[in-house]
Amino acid sequence: MTKRIIYIFFAAALTLYAGAVSAQPLTLAQISGYLNQLETAQGGFTQINQDGTLSTGQIYIKRPGRIRFEYNPPAESMVLASGGQVAIFDPRSNTGPDQYPLSRTPLSIILAPNVDLERARMVTNVVSDEVSTTVTAQDPDNPNYGSIQMVFTAAPIELRQWIVTDDLGTETTVILNDLVSGGTINNVLFNIQAEIRKQGN
Repeated sequence: MTKRIIYIFFAAALTLYAGAVSAQPLTLAQISGYLNQLETAQGGFTQINQDGTLSTGQIYIKRPGRIRFEYNPPAESMVLASGGQVAIFDPRSNTGPDQYPLSRTPLSIILAPNVDLERARMVTNVVSDEVSTTVTAQDPDNPNYGSIQMVFTAAPIELRQWIVTDDLGTETTVILNDLVSGGTINNVLFNIQAEIRKQGN
């Protein structure tokens, strides 16, 4: 593990501790309620990939079903989800974005119209301490699609980070920086076809 990754984890731990000292464990009902009332949010993110490389950028969420990751240089890639699809834009490609159904990624659990973590076989593990509550969830009908491990703090409840494990076992960690909920986010930010036209693919 590089010094930079150690620093990222140390900074994330300090952020969690500062935001939730002596927090009470959150219930699945409380977390479900928080996600269901989270209509819009935006902020920065740091992504730690399976190979240890780091990416940073801006994230925009508009529930249900929409999310946008804008990656900073040198990546300059983009990931959009809307209309039940996920599109991955690679600036090095001239053949358009790779696309697949949103339902095939565990991130769909956060973006679902009605989040119910108390549903049978959805949550596989819950760990709580004085700082945070970590919930591991999967699609109960398609556990082979992978899982998402979400970290929440309390007072007020906030989503701080997640780790997505895909159907191949690849882990991707996203640490949220200064996520601000509420406000207006233009729908065009999530329009896959509009982005395809904009990029000329």
